[in-house]
Amino acid sequence: MENQYSYYNPDDHQQNDQNEYQNQGGNQGWHHGHEPREPKEKKKMPRAVAVVGLALLFGVVSSSVFLTSNLVGSKVLGLEKNTESKETASKVSGTTLTKSSSVVTSDVSGVVENVMPSVVSITNLSVQEVQNFFGGVSQQESESAGSGIIISQTDEELLIVTNYHVIAGSETLTVTFDDETSLEANIKGTDSEHDLAVIAVPLDTISSDTMEAIAVATLGDSTKLQIGEPAIVIGNALGYGQSVTTGVISALNRQNSGTDAQTGEEVTSDIKLIQTDAAINPGNSGGALVNANGEVVGINSSKIAGTTVEGMGYAIPISDVMDILDNLMSQKTKAKVPEEKKGYLGITGFDVTAQNAEQFGMPTGVYIDEVTRGGGADDAGLTKGNVITAINGTRVESMDALKSELEYYAAGETVSVTVSIPENNGEYSEKTVDVTLGKAAK
Repeated sequence: MENQYSYYNPDDHQQNDQNEYQNQGGNQGWHHGHEPREPKEKKKMPRAVAVVGLALLFGVVSSSVFLTSNLVGSKVLGLEKNTESKETASKVSGTTLTKSSSVVTSDVSGVVENVMPSVVSITNLSVQEVQNFFGGVSQQESESAGSGIIISQTDEELLIVTNYHVIAGSETLTVTFDDETSLEANIKGTDSEHDLAVIAVPLDTISSDTMEAIAVATLGDSTKLQIGEPAIVIGNALGYGQSVTTGVISALNRQNSGTDAQTGEEVTSDIKLIQTDAAINPGNSGGALVNANGEVVGINSSKIAGTTVEGMGYAIPISDVMDILDNLMSQKTKAKVPEEKKGYLGITGFDVTAQNAEQFGMPTGVYIDEVTRGGGADDAGLTKGNVITAINGTRVESMDALKSELEYYAAGETVSVTVSIPENNGEYSEKTVDVTLGKAAK
């Protein structure tokens, strides 16, 4: 059984496996210890009578099921009174948080119609290093698809929340709105630890017609969710464009854990997730989990995939991460600088993985193995043995993440570098220093 992130790569279906969490497990069957009874002698029945009797029995069972379904549907699902909330999305202005209770409906078309303008498709064009047969390394373009939710608007930008893994390693991010208009977006802020990111589209690039066609999502209170209430998933499933699936809230406060396919490490999220049986497919990551009132209560993140598993998808509760999202939305929007202008810290290092961190009692991040004399890190007092954990407040857990983050800063710019410094007692103290980035060594 594997825990699969739900972004989609149309170029290579197998490539999704490299972006999956895998979680091995299985279900044990229950065996009841009833003793077998001696079979009673039965009178034989004519074949024709048996067939008629079977048909009658099936007719009775079917009628009971249909009657029960209609009764339950009328009493529970509100088939007699199809009521639904129309206050699900405000026109682009700002984030709205409501705490109204959910109203169960049998027809979600009205809800979807109101929410769809606030959901976008995201295309991530990235460049990956690929090792060839002869041991050489070449760069290869890769395209993947995900989803996002419009959650706010400033005077200059439209802000969209998505999963970090949807936008990770991006060279170009393209957002497609409900009216099928596509525009480039920049990264506003990221939190890889909680798999969250906020991207921004400049308002001056959005036409008035598109602004009329889109909306800021209405955010619900995920702390009020109840097991069994309806759930609607909206997102860019399989990269085909927006689609809708429905189900119920299956469970709350799930802690998702599994094995990282890239590192082989056990990974556990500290965010308690919402579980739903509404289908979450590759491409749905970053999309909206919506209640019957049309309020976004979760950010679709992952699914459990496996031959023995069906209908177990997970979403990040929106109320639990609003502080994180507010912080990401307040950060300065990043645009990658040209290669010749990129700034460098002036260090060499290696990853401190979660496994290493647990084994040696040190924080995850980038271990500084060497400091370039006269470089920015050297001037700021960073030394061998320090562990870099963040750049300008953005968490970094690997050299790749550190390099990706520095792509947005030019030589001569100053960044805040958070490091953990080893003490004599074996503990680590945290310190943040300003580092002026230098040019690449020639």
